[in-house]
Amino acid sequence: MSELSGAHAMAEETAELSERVALSNKHALELLVGSQQIILEEILFASNEALDRARTETHLLAEFVSKLAGVHSVKGIQTMVQECGRHQIDFVRRDCDRLFKHGQRLIDASVNLMGQRWRN
Repeated sequence: MSELSGAHAMAEETAELSERVALSNKHALELLVGSQQIILEEILFASNEALDRARTETHLLAEFVSKLAGVHSVKGIQTMVQECGRHQIDFVRRDCDRLFKHGQRLIDASVNLMGQRWRN
């Protein structure tokens, strides 16, 4: 009779252990899929950012060339360089703000991904 209860206890322990392993595997798979999703979102973001930056730089260059063609004096060149410099600084400021916001979003997504795994 004691052999039967020992076998039953061992079966329960084995079932509990296999349940833990299955749950651990499930969490690992969810982490892997979540990480893959974040990476794909980053690739999409980077490609969109590169396209947007190229478009903006092209617009700034076209504006610079247009203003340069309309300048007829040294004072006009100085004014044009100041205006174009301001535009370029504004562009860099907006670009940095956007990248910082994106970095914060990426950190939040990573923390949420890891936090969900620890709660389960």
